[in-house]
Amino acid sequence: MIEVPFNRPYTTGREAEFMADAVNRGHVSGDGHYTRRASSMLAEIADLKDVLLTTSCTHALEMSAILLDLQPGDEIIMPSFTFVSTANAFALRGARPVFVDIREDTRNIDESLIEAAITARTRAIVVVHYAGVACDMAAIDAIVRRHGLVLIEDNAHGLGGRYRGQQLGTFGSMSTMSFHETKNIHCGEGGALAINDDALSDRAEIIREKGTNRSRFFRGQVDKYTWVDIGSSYLPSDLLAAFLTAQLEAFSEIQQQRMDIWNSYATRLAAWAEHVGFALPVIPADSQHPAHLFGMLTPSLASRTRFIEHMTAGGIRTVFHYVPLHSSPMGASWGPVRRLPVTDDVSERLVRMPLFAGLTDIELDAVVQRATEFEP
Repeated sequence: MIEVPFNRPYTTGREAEFMADAVNRGHVSGDGHYTRRASSMLAEIADLKDVLLTTSCTHALEMSAILLDLQPGDEIIMPSFTFVSTANAFALRGARPVFVDIREDTRNIDESLIEAAITARTRAIVVVHYAGVACDMAAIDAIVRRHGLVLIEDNAHGLGGRYRGQQLGTFGSMSTMSFHETKNIHCGEGGALAINDDALSDRAEIIREKGTNRSRFFRGQVDKYTWVDIGSSYLPSDLLAAFLTAQLEAFSEIQQQRMDIWNSYATRLAAWAEHVGFALPVIPADSQHPAHLFGMLTPSLASRTRFIEHMTAGGIRTVFHYVPLHSSPMGASWGPVRRLPVTDDVSERLVRMPLFAGLTDIELDAVVQRATEFEP
């Protein structure tokens, strides 16, 4: 029996070489040769102006929250169907997450429900491009402009994705990326904050450098650096940046491998999925996804449980995804639990298939064969 994990961190073969080179250069802390190189490559790949590498997407989100100058009681609108970091980053600054339901087709925030959640305390809207499939950015941008709010993109899934031809991560004043080992491009743990509003760039650099103007000192703009703002140690080492550089060099190759696997699932599972009542991913015509994950909606929680057990018995690791934040103990502490029926329903029925660069044809065949043997 072939054992297929849900994820296997992909390596290109040059990670160790670049990390050794970083050591030989004598600069392994942040903002070295590879930090600059990886940042430049990211900016080019994603059509971004200003990219700051961080130790995680979580820290990039925390930086965005600091840049908002939040006050206790401020509200941030976001989906409940997301990772806890999306809410934690703003809660840490005293803001209140306001959860909005999602669309069943894309699992993204339902743009038609956002305005009803806006109050006089609303400061920003955080969108999450689930699976790298774009939110309805035209509708959301119109809402942001109409109400004078800030738009932040949690783009942890979306590097390489597009909406109407425009790169995800370029719509908001700020956007965040993740390079956790489960992402398309990774360095084990890592992230980035992209700044699309020039007015935020200088302060973002200071916040990432523990609230100091250390970067200006290294550029010779000041004769000594000092504490000028709040901040923390959000800068990753050049060793991680070196690992990430090797991944970014192979970006097109990695993306093509993942897309081939995603398309194979979509084609080979279609007839079976219709037969058993599973819903395959929906990609709107104006969205180009980066093949981050392949998630199916089962008819019920019970059928999902049976499917996961069936796949596990065949050596195939499949998983579900988020427990909705609004129904978590911490989420409930923000006030009465909002009724989010689509979020609750999707969270109980979603199942994700193995999808990673390096998945062999033999492994892919085993996953497809085992899946299509399932009968509810």
